[in-house]
Amino acid sequence: MHIPNLVEARKRTNNKVLIKTDDYKLNDNQKNLGKNKKYFIKTYGCQMNEHDSENISAILSDMGYAKTDILEEADLIILNTCAIRENAHNKVFGLLGRIKHLSYTKNIMVGFGGCMAQEEVIVDEIMKKYKWIDFVFGTHNIVNLPNIIEKAYTNKKQEIEVFSCEGDVIENIPVKRDSKYKAWVNIMYGCDKFCTYCIVPYTRGKQRSRLPKYIIKEVEDLIKNGYQEVTLLGQNVNAYGKDLDIDYNMANLLEDVAKTKINRVRFVTSHPWDFDDNMIDIISKYDNIMPYIHLPLQSGSNKILKLMGRRYTKEKYLNLFDKLKEKIPNVSITTDIIVGFPNETEEDFKDTLDVVDKCKYDGAFTFIFSPRIGTPASKMQDDVSLDIKENRLQKLNELVNKYSKENNDKYLNKIVPVLLEDYSSKKKDYLKGYTDTMKLVNVKADSKYLGKIVNVKITSVKTWSMDGEIVN
Repeated sequence: MHIPNLVEARKRTNNKVLIKTDDYKLNDNQKNLGKNKKYFIKTYGCQMNEHDSENISAILSDMGYAKTDILEEADLIILNTCAIRENAHNKVFGLLGRIKHLSYTKNIMVGFGGCMAQEEVIVDEIMKKYKWIDFVFGTHNIVNLPNIIEKAYTNKKQEIEVFSCEGDVIENIPVKRDSKYKAWVNIMYGCDKFCTYCIVPYTRGKQRSRLPKYIIKEVEDLIKNGYQEVTLLGQNVNAYGKDLDIDYNMANLLEDVAKTKINRVRFVTSHPWDFDDNMIDIISKYDNIMPYIHLPLQSGSNKILKLMGRRYTKEKYLNLFDKLKEKIPNVSITTDIIVGFPNETEEDFKDTLDVVDKCKYDGAFTFIFSPRIGTPASKMQDDVSLDIKENRLQKLNELVNKYSKENNDKYLNKIVPVLLEDYSSKKKDYLKGYTDTMKLVNVKADSKYLGKIVNVKITSVKTWSMDGEIVN
């Protein structure tokens, strides 16, 4: 049994990151554990979590399990969790109640993984109140999932394996992708920024970049399999390569990926601190690097930015924003913003609204500050009431929605490239996809267009999506 430890998780040493290419192995018994059984995965959180679930799916398929999207059909249920905000915690424990009720009528196995599993308080709660959960595994332990599940079957007791370590890079974990046309590609793991509100450096370990050769080969293999788009993933992709001793950075990687000639390249998430001019020049140079940037602001107040440990000022952020707009034609920029950070005054909040007014973002993910146990911000004295925080969030959302609609209005009657990736969930006989600038478009189209990049004339516009029709 390995229990998470916050003190160990925050350590950073000069230990060399190991690149492991043969850690994923299954014995003969593990290859048949899932025979005639089905698995269900519920994923919470960021793109990294989604990609982790693709790895988990592949592992379970190797063990003989078949996937189901119906909870009640499953013999094995895995929750891949997110630790960023309290709301995610509540959703997870809400579903656990439903699963426990299901376990009364059916013999099922339940696994709990992801970032919440890396938190001491969560695992302690599971051990005390959720003893019926069969196994718990962390973000560093996915490669060992076959052994964990086998032990849970054999020993008939709760298995907990959560390493609180800096982490290595495992290169041979299989992946079962959710899409046939667009793919997540991890370029790095972990984070060393330690923003005062963020739990990720503790749950994901230290920053460790994959070697370029493995990333390029993965992209080339995706091209061979008909993929149209890749998104390069990391907690802070702009810092890619800083931990490698090969004089190779994110600008170099973007250029090499673009040179593979895959039709579309994206990347998330960026930290303004590491976004340099070389990156901007490479993005503007290659047509297959999409003109879309997610650039978290978090706050427009220099006082709050300093308390957050963000290491840039409002002025430096706006300077970077202006460069992106100036050098990358047709670029769309979205952001993240937190309101109600400890000691945020009305003046601090107005500074945030001021930046939104200046940047006129294409969209934003907005949140009320959610304290995470163990982070410095959780210990800060907070004298802002929940009513005030909710009121600020409402005002911010109204402004964000206004500019999102104004930006979308510019697309009306324009012809734009759209990668049609799936059936529309809201409109019958429609497919859905995204423009190069990451605008969601519902298109009346035959299924033969799935997986293709087509020219679409925008016929109507809403705040968060558009409708269109294919044109020659």
